Amino acid sequence: VQLQACGGGLVQTGGFLRISCAASGRSFSSYTMGWFRQAPGKEREFVAAISWSGAWTDYGDSVKGRFTVSRENAKNTVYLQMNSLKPEDTAVYYCATKPRWGAEEYDKWGQGTLVTVSS
Repeated sequence: VQLQACGGGLVQTGGFLRISCAASGRSFSSYTMGWFRQAPGKEREFVAAISWSGAWTDYGDSVKGRFTVSRENAKNTVYLQMNSLKPEDTAVYYCATKPRWGAEEYDKWGQGTLVTVSS
């Protein structure tokens, strides 16, 4: 499977943005999808995950209540709706997959999309 994130851009503090990740290849609908981010000089951070059916979701503490992950298996696409954005949300956002919810590691990664939140 190949992944491509897009939709990043510049947004003001308090604003919103939706980024998406398109997947190619078979079996997308069976994969758990995750979002991660990495800010300059910082380690990669878990943002959100969604199970293959969408029944299970998980969020990093720093985005809970502000971000929402969703997916459309018919379109091989996963989304990250980001509301109430803060300057500290500025980062390159990456999508990734793992074969099942309980798997420890994400084994496929896409190119990131840059989100910049101005103060």
